[in-house]
Amino acid sequence: MNPLVRPLGLQPYEAIWQAMRRFTDRRTPQTPDELWLVEHPSVFTQGLNGHPSHLLTPGDIPVVQTDRGGQVTYHGPGQFILYPLLDLKRNGLTVRALVHGLEQSVIDLLKGYGIEAVARPDAPGVYVAGAKIASLGLKVRRGCSYHGIALNVDMDLAPFKRINPCGLRAQPMTQLAELLEALPARETLWQEWVSHVCHTLGLPSAHWLADDAVPISPA
Repeated sequence: MNPLVRPLGLQPYEAIWQAMRRFTDRRTPQTPDELWLVEHPSVFTQGLNGHPSHLLTPGDIPVVQTDRGGQVTYHGPGQFILYPLLDLKRNGLTVRALVHGLEQSVIDLLKGYGIEAVARPDAPGVYVAGAKIASLGLKVRRGCSYHGIALNVDMDLAPFKRINPCGLRAQPMTQLAELLEALPARETLWQEWVSHVCHTLGLPSAHWLADDAVPISPA
């Protein structure tokens, strides 16, 4: 069953989070998997195990307590977020395999642009020369995944200094715009990333929906 790709553009975090929950609660064994591609307005999100001490000076940026794993992170325009809404059993995936596949998709994407990136066994995400470029947090319910992975592309990184990103004190952050002389077209980057995700997770080729393919509900 080919996964469906929904390019959703800039969307409020809480609206997308609740839509993911509804999708997961209402889906059936016949519901196609979906990959949601989105950016969010500025927001800090705190994971289930998030410790308040890692939220240093949030200031005027809202903080949302969410139901994913992990600690606090920041989302903002220019950060590409991929939410895999997958039936893990149907795809033969464990949670560990899902985490590894999402991380590897970013590593493979960056390798295509001559950037060497790695994952760390002690801290989920993707790193370039010690600086974090992608953050990951997931939730699995009813055997299905939601939340996902965020890739820093061309954004304001300053808000990361208001937190300990993912619970890592003084963790440097980076983004694709700082590592390339010229960024690829947004559509190209999204398409390449989705292709890598499907490959690393062993998914069939994805079917792209129109940009305005809403409302969000399982088929």
